[in-house]
Amino acid sequence: MTLERKVAQAFRLTDDNWMKHANPWSVWTRYSVLPLIVLAFWSRVWIGWWSMIPGIVSLLWMFFNPVFFAKPKSTRNWASKSVLGERVYLNRDKIEIPHVHKTPLYSILNIISSAGMLIAIWAIVYYSIWGAVLGVSLAYLGKSWYLDRMVWLYEMMKSENEEYRKWDY
Repeated sequence: MTLERKVAQAFRLTDDNWMKHANPWSVWTRYSVLPLIVLAFWSRVWIGWWSMIPGIVSLLWMFFNPVFFAKPKSTRNWASKSVLGERVYLNRDKIEIPHVHKTPLYSILNIISSAGMLIAIWAIVYYSIWGAVLGVSLAYLGKSWYLDRMVWLYEMMKSENEEYRKWDY
């Protein structure tokens, strides 16, 4: 079982929920999570322990966002294809992906994104605006580039697999 499949299970991504997560609103609003978390926990200076409320709400939004929206009217957009590509990638233990996608680049992009997250956490602790901007920027750079590669993977795989082709509407 791939790590991605374990994460998908934690977020309750069934077939129906994957399609809900493929809604562009789900993808784009999920980009709001990290800045909201940074702001929520940074606000502990201004509002003390009350900062836990927006922090917890932000974390809950991260968890429930993939299933919050309806299935998209169309999956022929970058955001939807990025999610469908993630689904193809996590399924690589069952359906072979092209050799060009068996690359350490995906791990490197996840490392860049994770490093950004760690810098953002450090910035929260030490109230560093530049650290927060750098951390969030790195996290989003890594994640966005990774999602772009997932669009490419999906575009390649939908022509080779009937199940994947059905997701394209």
